[in-house]
Formats: sequence, C-alpha cells, structure tokens
Amino acid sequence: MTVAARLVLAHLWVAIAAFALGALMAVMQALARAGVELPFGTARLYYLSVTAHGVLEALVFTTFFIMALGYVVAETTLGRVRGVGWAWAGFWVALIGTVMTTLAILSGTSTVLYTFYPPLEAHPAFYVGATLLVVGSWIWCGVMIASVRAWRAANRDARVPLAAHGMLATVAIWLLATAGLAVEVLVFILPWSLGFVERIDPIVARTYFWWFGHPLTYFWLVPAYVLWYTVIPQVAGGRLFSDAVTRVVFVQFVLFSTPVGLHHQFTDPGIASAWKLVHTFTTYAVMFPSLVTAFTVLASLEIAGRARGGGGRFGWIGALPWGDPFFSGVALAMVTFALGGFGGAINAAYAMNAMVHNTAWIQGHFHLTVGTAVALTFMGATYWLLPRLTGRAIAFPAVAAMQPYLWFIGMQCFSIPSHIAGLLGMPRRIYTGEFQGVEAAQAWIPLVNLSAVGGVILFVSAMLYVGVVVGTMLVAPRGARPPVEYAEPVVPPADGPSIWDRLGWWSAVAVVLILLAYGPALYHLHTMQRFPAQGFSPF
Repeated sequence: MTVAARLVLAHLWVAIAAFALGALMAVMQALARAGVELPFGTARLYYLSVTAHGVLEALVFTTFFIMALGYVVAETTLGRVRGVGWAWAGFWVALIGTVMTTLAILSGTSTVLYTFYPPLEAHPAFYVGATLLVVGSWIWCGVMIASVRAWRAANRDARVPLAAHGMLATVAIWLLATAGLAVEVLVFILPWSLGFVERIDPIVARTYFWWFGHPLTYFWLVPAYVLWYTVIPQVAGGRLFSDAVTRVVFVQFVLFSTPVGLHHQFTDPGIASAWKLVHTFTTYAVMFPSLVTAFTVLASLEIAGRARGGGGRFGWIGALPWGDPFFSGVALAMVTFALGGFGGAINAAYAMNAMVHNTAWIQGHFHLTVGTAVALTFMGATYWLLPRLTGRAIAFPAVAAMQPYLWFIGMQCFSIPSHIAGLLGMPRRIYTGEFQGVEAAQAWIPLVNLSAVGGVILFVSAMLYVGVVVGTMLVAPRGARPPVEYAEPVVPPADGPSIWDRLGWWSAVAVVLILLAYGPALYHLHTMQRFPAQGFSPF
C-alpha cells in the first residue's frame, strides 16, 4: 500500500468531511420537521440544508469513498495503480468541484435540492462544480481501466481478480450513467444558467437526470457488494460461496442498472405509459442480482459461522464476529437493505407507485437502502481500511463497536415512521411540522416526532464514527499494518478468462439496452409541443 496509501487517505479525508457536514444538515431537518424551535430555523435554511445534505452525502461522500476503495483494490489485487499522477489530477479536479458546489449551496444561491430539477435555478458555480466532480471521477475511471488493462497484458491466461472485476463493473455503470447527466448539464442546464438560453424544458431535463439518477444508486451499491462478496466472508472466517455467481451478478448490474429511470417519472406528462411500463419491467430485472446477492452472501456467512463452531439450524448466526464493527456494520446494512428492497418493489410498480409518490415514504425508503446499505457498509469498511493504510489501531474500539448498532437503531426509528406517514399521505420535503393546522395531518405528528428522535440518534452515531476516524488518524499508536486479504471461493474458479470478465463487451450490450429503453421516449419529448420555463429561485 506504500504507493497508493497517501492517495487513498486523501480521498477518505474528503469523504469523511463531506459526511460530517451532511450529517449536521440532516439533524437540522429532522428537528425542524418535528417543530423544534431552532434559533436559526427558517424555511430558507431548511431547504438549503436539504440541498447540502443530498449533495454532500449522495454525491461527494460516496464518490470519494468509492474512488479510494478502487485504488485499494487496484493496489492489492492488480499489483499497482497505473497512472498515479493522473489519479492525483482527478482527485484535485473533483475536490475543486466539490468546494465550488458546496460554497454555492452554503451561500444560499443554489437551493435546488439534490435532484436540481429545473426550473429551480442555481448559481452557475453549482453546476460547474458538480461537472468538475464528475470529470474528476471520470479520470478515476480511466486510471482503473488502465490498471486492469496493464494487469491483463501481463496475465493473459488468468481471470481478473474478483474484487477488481467488481470495481471495473462500477466504472462501467458510472460511465453509462453519467452520459445522461452530461447531456442534461452541458446541453441544457449550463447554457440556461449562464443566460445563453432564456428557457428550459423541465420534463426533458429531468428525464436525462433520471437516466443518471437511478443507476447512481448502483454506483454506490456495487462497491458495497464488492466488500460483501470479497472481504466480509474472510473477515468472518469463512469462504466465498461462488466466484462465478458473483461475476454474473456484477455483469447483470452493468446491463440493467441504467435503463430503469422512467419509474421515477410515472406521474410526469409527456412520456407514454407504454415506456413507463417497460421501465417497470427493467426495474424488476435489476432487482434480481440483489436477490442473488442475498442468497450468495448469506451462504458465505453460514459457512463462516459453522467454521467458527456454530451448530443447529441458526446457531451459526450467533457464532459470527458481531463485535467487529466492520462485520456488524455490513450485517446490519444487509438486514436494512432487505427491508428497503420490499419498498423498492412498490416504488417500481406502475400502479402502486401513485400511492407513495412524493410522500414521506420515499425518504424512508432511500434512507434504508442508500442511507444504510451503502453508508453503513462504507463506515464499517473505514474501520477495516485505516489500520491497513496507516498501521494505526482503531481508536476508541468500544465506541467503534457500538456505532453501527446505534446507526441501525436510529435508522429504524427514522425510516419506519416515515414509511407509515407516507402511507397516511404526508408529503416529503416539508419544512414545518405544524402543517398549517390541517386536521388530517394530526396523525402525522407523532410519526414525525419519532422520526426526529431517529434523526438525532443517527447524528450521534455519525459523530461517533467521525470521532473514531479522526482519533485513529491523529492519535492512535502506530504498529504493523495488517494485510489486505480477500475471501477464497469454496470451489476454485476454472482457469483462464471467462466471458463474464469481458466487461467492455457487456458494456456495449448495455448501451444498446439504454438506447432501446430511452431512445423512443426522448425522441417523443424532443419532437412534441414543448412548454419551456423560465428559471426560478425560491430564496
């Protein structure tokens, strides 16, 4: 890790700083919705915090952490990171973009929420900064591709290491997804925000956003799966159930993660219902690899639990290392993700989506999936990574062991009441818990208050995580660096490259699927009578 350690740590510092600031914004929102009197509580600050929380957690924290993890995988499975100079250039481009976007949000000139839907209009620096963040990540993609190609040139008769295969699938997903975002920002939003174009079509812009917005979740999720498949079985003392199945899962995410975004637009006009139904089917298709993951990872953990002496039908569960914060974080993330997956099936259903659209159900859902399945996995992985990067033992180990459980409890308190309130009709993104005295809203108030308690617990857990990480980096004693080890499969894979390793070919197939899923709908949107709007800044 000597070559890449500083590069990885630089990315981690940015990720954790963004996470901490985003967590502060989140607890402010939870308290405001519960009607807690805050000295700085205003609608302007509330919606600013919604924007900052979404951007910092969903884009900055995840992107920088995934880039860090990619470099760790490249260094430990492929032998080295190719193009370290380019990697540093990508880091600085992404960091400059992050600073620009964050300052634009905190200045109050860019309150456009995480989705930045037009006609909500931000300062051009917001869009330029977000573009630079993506460009920096594209440089990371190039470095990862170059590292794999160099390894393949020296190992023509070997399979790509499984962890590297998963990270390369992540690269493919990200490049396919950000193509839609690039069109939205560079062709439509930037010229409009800079004043070159007076009006913008909101439906066209948001359609390109959701080309990007839903596969973004798999950009977050597949690196978490890399850890679930290739590291957690080894940490638990077991073996990977199947190398071949894992590669198939990663390929399926490349194929199916992008042509699904119209299920976010079931209530939008201008898009034929037939194409919305197509995206319903493709959304259910992309759920399949997650179901396979649940089976495969659980089988790997059962192998580990029985190897540790667990007997009986379920005794293996108690034998697993629940005191290890990396393991407990991932295990609790899996449980929470299973709960969120049921909600996702409802969101994707063409008929049932109307019951929950734009309600508090949605915020409950994505905090179970992204806010825990991904975030808690990454937090646990930080505890695993830091000793291997720095040689420092984890500071405050008892606090680190407790923190994932606290996050799990807080998330259930936050998300389950949000789901129930959504079914009762409570809209999302509401500033005040008073609801102007509407009688029907009185049933929401106890749920909102319980959700606020969950938000406070989550904030405490987040600060404990940040405190342990900072303490580890600054004051923990140095020692020997443990090796980065990956799980061996139960059955060794066949020798030689596999068709599932040809991610370039599978990415080409994915491009065809994207064109089939989006081409007719976008053609219709661009050729129908359109109703462009002028920009609007609510604050």
